[in-house]
Amino acid sequence: MIEVPSFHAIAAMVLTLGVFIAFARGRVSTEIISLLTIAIIAVFLYFYPLPHTQPTDGLVLAFGGFGHYALITICALMIMGRGLVVTGALEPAARALERVWKINLQLGLLVSLLLALVLSMIVNDTPVLVLLLPIFVALAQRGAMPASKTLIPLNAAVLIGGMATTIGTSTNLLVVGIARDLGMPQMSVFHYTPIVLMAALVAFPYLWLVMPRLLPDNSTDDEKQERRFYARLRVTPNSDLAGKHFDEIVERLPDEFRFEERPVGAFEVGQRLLISGTHQGLEEVMRVFRSEVAPSWVIDRIARRSRAIGEDIQVVEMVVTADSRILGRTLPGSGIADHYGVAVLGIHRPQRPIGASEPGSSDIRFAEGDVLLVTGLPDGLQAFASGDSLLQLEGGKDVPRRSKATIAALIMFGAVALASVGIPWFGSEGFYLLKMPIAISALAGAILMFVTGCVKFDRVGRALSGKVIVLVAASIAIGRIILDSGAAAWLGELLAMGLQYLPAAGVLAAIMLFVTLLTNFASNATAATVGTPIAFNIASQLGLPQEPLILAVLFGCNLCYATPIAYQTNMLIMAEGNYSFADYLRTGVPLVLIMVTTLSFLLVVTYGM
Repeated sequence: MIEVPSFHAIAAMVLTLGVFIAFARGRVSTEIISLLTIAIIAVFLYFYPLPHTQPTDGLVLAFGGFGHYALITICALMIMGRGLVVTGALEPAARALERVWKINLQLGLLVSLLLALVLSMIVNDTPVLVLLLPIFVALAQRGAMPASKTLIPLNAAVLIGGMATTIGTSTNLLVVGIARDLGMPQMSVFHYTPIVLMAALVAFPYLWLVMPRLLPDNSTDDEKQERRFYARLRVTPNSDLAGKHFDEIVERLPDEFRFEERPVGAFEVGQRLLISGTHQGLEEVMRVFRSEVAPSWVIDRIARRSRAIGEDIQVVEMVVTADSRILGRTLPGSGIADHYGVAVLGIHRPQRPIGASEPGSSDIRFAEGDVLLVTGLPDGLQAFASGDSLLQLEGGKDVPRRSKATIAALIMFGAVALASVGIPWFGSEGFYLLKMPIAISALAGAILMFVTGCVKFDRVGRALSGKVIVLVAASIAIGRIILDSGAAAWLGELLAMGLQYLPAAGVLAAIMLFVTLLTNFASNATAATVGTPIAFNIASQLGLPQEPLILAVLFGCNLCYATPIAYQTNMLIMAEGNYSFADYLRTGVPLVLIMVTTLSFLLVVTYGM
């Protein structure tokens, strides 16, 4: 017969249930709920301390999550992930992906899903999705598979990849950290990766072939198109265009770009040809053919000043107003570069193409309503906008520091290698590979990102998510009070009574489904902190090995496919794909069942249960 839970255990369970409901309702922000949870635990334990503890011990329990090694690791990984994004280290993979889609749509989708899975194994899943999301949307606009049919499968692949390593998601680190606090050995980065990869082999045919068919085509005929900018392409001495004919390079031109003027013969050094393209198309042509759309002396001056003062170069869009000084002037005659130290990369003129309005003109004249694509440092851009009466539009972005891309990639690879493989070491036991805890290697990697300039220290706020920080801290506090109050032990006894007659696979599946239900309607981090100690106690009650049950919790926390509120990447794709709640349920529930069944079987086989 199970005894009645203690007063503290009942209070802990009521608080946890209240937090779940608050997260599921979504009427209050995650940050507010998390901070209130920490405050409630601190105040409650101060006035009603746990047995054999002091009131101040409750404060340590409530606020201890902010100094927990798992949170420090999560923040360090966020910083390293930011370094990969701002340096453009992942862009080569993105460009290769676009080329595959041009060969065949089905092949492109399969390669995209595999790439998303692999990248999210070593990079936090959110930056991976952020990188791939605009590529999929752009491909859909150019006539490829509709975004509404590809974004949910892409998100699922990212989540499966994030499940495969301890650093793939913050939830994994949380479960592993709590398990270590409970006395289990530390899991390495790739400790359970083979299990997840085998499950992925079973799930991928569904993601690739079935899931897109279950999703609607939500594309519209009047989708917003990217602005097309006109510019003058300069053939430099080092350009790959010099000496070549148009027919030789036409296959290498991106879809978002075209020549408005073509040379009669071969391209000659010094030629300036009218071109048009999206911002991405102009950047791609400059990169591929090593040509310029702005004078090199302006670009070089901006780059030198950027290095000198430590400011990032930005690209923004500005609208020419009726009061602007540059109305009717050409770009060379405007003196913009001399006055403000910025460069105009292109001009977008609504409703009428520039080439048709001014045939044969050697330079484009500014007109009211023109949208300029301008690059420079923040102070120069601000001075240009205010000094020449331009309206700066939203959506400016920093230019990737591509010179640091290799360094950022090596830092990330080194941090993962130190935690997974180790470094050669010679000690009292002879020569061996010394593995570092992921908290140390990730923190060292984050410091190196700062030291090498891959991430600017004053921009660290962009890398860290306040929501994740307070959510993890609150989740750790809930997990601690659930454990220390005896609630976990009581729930473990209760579940063990219902699970004792099930086979090992049934026990694992039941735990996984229980945690999956929580993670799809509440916070996966909170589900992890509650589920981990419960699984630990169930293992003790039933005499089963602890590790597979802990892994069942970890896997269940990552099976967040069935609702849009289950994870931040689910919300990220909702607007782009124009999805409804039913779209997630229709595609997510079958995937959850596939993964639960496969993972339960694999855990039983792997651990000989």
